[in-house]
Amino acid sequence: MQVLKGKAVADQIYTTLEVESATVHDLLRRPPCLAVLLVGDDPASASYVASKQRACERLGIDHRDYHLPADTTEAALLARIEALNTDDQVDGILVQLPLPEQINEETIIGAIKAAKDVDGFHPYNVGSLLIGMPTFVSCTPLGILAMLDYYEIATSGKHVVIIGRSNIVGKPLAALLMQKGRDATVTVAHSRTNDLASLTRSADILIVAIGRAGFVTADMVGEGAIVIDVGINRVADASTKRGYRIVGDVAYEEVAPKCKAITPVPGGVGVMTIAMLMHNTIASAKRTDN
Repeated sequence: MQVLKGKAVADQIYTTLEVESATVHDLLRRPPCLAVLLVGDDPASASYVASKQRACERLGIDHRDYHLPADTTEAALLARIEALNTDDQVDGILVQLPLPEQINEETIIGAIKAAKDVDGFHPYNVGSLLIGMPTFVSCTPLGILAMLDYYEIATSGKHVVIIGRSNIVGKPLAALLMQKGRDATVTVAHSRTNDLASLTRSADILIVAIGRAGFVTADMVGEGAIVIDVGINRVADASTKRGYRIVGDVAYEEVAPKCKAITPVPGGVGVMTIAMLMHNTIASAKRTDN
């Protein structure tokens, strides 16, 4: 059984991006620039933003961070986004989700200029992905593909089952895997899928992004399957200093012995998401239409 660790993949990507970032800096006479907007004080969101800041600093990417109060109005956030849309020194714009209830996420995502949408969430970019046009791709799915490539896991002709149909992971990942060149046969399942275990046992590659700790158990996985666990869940654990531990959507200890390969949590897909955000930001800086 092979453990598919994300750090080795991310480190290789960062090595390449360091060179690309320096090249862009020389061409533009400024570093690539990522603007991140955080509304409110959600601890998990703040932690993600801090991780993005560290990655930017590692690569010489300028990061503009805007921490707005939880009672920020939708109009105020839209005005800040529009200012960044028209700022030719800003290459990428990211609004950290989730947002407070008074702000509509779809409205905010749609307001970000598609050419600066380094999260890959804008409807234009999602539509372009679906029909196979070059575009910004959501960072977690892009990171999963990078992991598959690094570990030389072929998808052509394979049955890939994805548990989870979110706009952030499940849907874009399905679109990527069915494209020519990837050539997977893709099934997207979810919590309401009938006889889910029977379906997941048929998967050559099982990708789990449902957001439920330990959801996939050993009886749901076929012998020799490759399992990619996208889940990041906090579960209470009084034995730890923080009072909780991070686990995936897969019951790792019982599932791993059945697998040909599996990603751990933490240490698997999570680090890839930020690496691919950096990739998208540098790619945006290279473009002339942003």
